Amino acid sequence: MNNTPRIPERSAFTLIELLIVIAIIGILMSLLFPAVNSAIDAAKKAQAKNDVTQIATAVIAYETEYGKLPATNASGVDVGEPFLSALMGSNTSSLNPRQIVFIEVPNAKVGKKSGLSTNTGIFVDPWGASYQIAFDDNYDNIISSAGDNKGITASSLRKKVAVWNNVTAMSNTTDAQRKRRAVVSWE
Repeated sequence: MNNTPRIPERSAFTLIELLIVIAIIGILMSLLFPAVNSAIDAAKKAQAKNDVTQIATAVIAYETEYGKLPATNASGVDVGEPFLSALMGSNTSSLNPRQIVFIEVPNAKVGKKSGLSTNTGIFVDPWGASYQIAFDDNYDNIISSAGDNKGITASSLRKKVAVWNNVTAMSNTTDAQRKRRAVVSWE
């Protein structure tokens, strides 16, 4: 009979094996984060494009109903009070006496969802920048200028209304990020 002790079979991972698996998972996750961030940014841009289209459509519907634009003022006006309340059918708006709802705007969650900023009362994009609007105020079907110098700009635009997000107000972003996040209604 042999009295030598038996070496028990391994039933667990060694510390080195666990560290290697954790390192591999970390490397795979670091490769995944840029893809997730770009997908989130693309979704935010799609939401912003939808917003500018809805604002422009609401203004055209307002003009169809009342026979005039909701305001006639210079280019680059923030989409906020009293203009936004007129489009939302607010009972405090003298611009929309019939209280017709042309657009529904939810409350914004800055960095996540576009909507009405509870702090400023301005319609903001998913990154927190305001939407701006320009009108054809003399009804010649030409808007002299729209956009800003960091995003896409247009001159002599043949539209009644132009809407864009104010990318120059985006803080903590590079010029390249601002250019990628620029959204306009005329393209």
